[in-house]
Amino acid sequence: MSANSASVSWAVRLSDQAATEHLAQLIAGETRAGDLITLSGDLGAGKTTFARAFVRAFAQDPELEVPSPTFTLMQTYEAERGTVVHADLYRISDPEELDYMGWDEAIDNAAVLVEWPDKAGDYLSENRLDIHLRLVPGFDGERVAVLTGSGTRAARLTELKTVRTVLDRAGWGNAQRKPIYGDASSRLYERLTRPDGETAILMFSPPRPKVATYRSEKPYHVVARLSDSVNAFVAVDRGLRALGFSAPVIYGHDLEAGLLLVEDLGTDGFVDASGPIPERYAEAVRVLAKLHASNVPDVLPVAEGIEHEIPPYDAEALMVEVGLLLEWYLPHRAGRFVPNAGRDAFSQIWTGLLNHVTFPQLTSSQHASPQPTWALRDFHSPNLIWLKDRNGLARVGLIDFQDAVMSHPAYDLASLLQDARVTVSPELELKLLALYAQERHARDPAFDVKELTRAYAIMGAQRATKLLGLFVRLDKRDGKPAYLAHLPRIGEYLRRNLAHPDLSELRGWFEVHLPQLAMAEVERHF
Repeated sequence: MSANSASVSWAVRLSDQAATEHLAQLIAGETRAGDLITLSGDLGAGKTTFARAFVRAFAQDPELEVPSPTFTLMQTYEAERGTVVHADLYRISDPEELDYMGWDEAIDNAAVLVEWPDKAGDYLSENRLDIHLRLVPGFDGERVAVLTGSGTRAARLTELKTVRTVLDRAGWGNAQRKPIYGDASSRLYERLTRPDGETAILMFSPPRPKVATYRSEKPYHVVARLSDSVNAFVAVDRGLRALGFSAPVIYGHDLEAGLLLVEDLGTDGFVDASGPIPERYAEAVRVLAKLHASNVPDVLPVAEGIEHEIPPYDAEALMVEVGLLLEWYLPHRAGRFVPNAGRDAFSQIWTGLLNHVTFPQLTSSQHASPQPTWALRDFHSPNLIWLKDRNGLARVGLIDFQDAVMSHPAYDLASLLQDARVTVSPELELKLLALYAQERHARDPAFDVKELTRAYAIMGAQRATKLLGLFVRLDKRDGKPAYLAHLPRIGEYLRRNLAHPDLSELRGWFEVHLPQLAMAEVERHF
């Protein structure tokens, strides 16, 4: 290995044989095809124990026979996850003997564990994980494993060390980890299960990719006020829990690494085979009514000496979002071109509409001005969990709010009642909208229902316009075509919002440039 190769090391104390086996299982769990792992160490330090546990864990077969390859030099195992090669090079005297063994063919696209790696000379890749087991003098049975990640394995070892540190400190070090389906973001999730059956969620939120927009050289997530660290999740989580809402308890975290270990609220949702469950949606509406009637700060504590400022959902953010329709939906889905005059009109119309729902413009409106509140941003069925064993509003579990902004109350209401993932009928939507107005009016007799309905239509149209572009972008840029199935529903929601008299000019724009948007999507989808 060259002296210039980047590397990182991690020393792990192993108190007994079980700890050695656990480390092997841990390494096997994150090993994938093409990985190279070397194993060396003191005589009696546990190399055989480690190798056997590693192969069994990779093959997911705890009873698998794993003989020593001292005489065969290589043992190959076929498993559901792929091929694993266990090699012991003690008996070779020249690295070139590997050629006669068919080394390159044997390790091609396999996970490889090599004992006596020094015998291989330069045949081993610089991108590898080296594990050296040492006995601890004076401590009977105790060992230390020194793990060194080189080349591309350095970053992975750093991530593994960070995860283990968070889990061990929180008391979840012995939990089994299983990846679970994520969302439209770059966040990754795992469900952890302890031996006693208790579960938790591990969330890893890497930095967002920097993608420029048609309106600005700043990255999209900056303009759209999307969070770029887990600090936002931690801050809003604690703020919601302080108000009595059911956000997950945070068991552990590494803020710098973007790692959170949080309470698993379960999988009982707000939708069944027939669609939205009205009673649960109604309870979610009551959660919004309570939140929107509360005085909430725009700065929240994260940790000692760290605060998170909740950004405003201002005209710049809202405008760059509706611009996704022009960037992605029009050319890639509708196959239409809008000339500069049409684009200018689009911008002017939206600027006028957004003046009614953004701050500080909103406070100078002729209508009674609602105070800005926390918009959790994706307040809809995929991010709501039904907690049947809790009472009242606490039955509504909240799991996605790291992109929260200070916004008009109507945004989250439109997000829920025009759920992007499941069709909310016009009848149920109107019933729930009336429930929200009733709940707000009960808390504040001066609550302006007329202002709400206009803001609801504007915010609903804004969200629908954004999602039409966003879902096409998820398909074309991110390789997630499943979101296209939601376009007909989004188109129908847009038509509902455009029926409001105050959106007549925007409706005219769509009639010219995207006529019969919803109907066209229904025909394409079915």
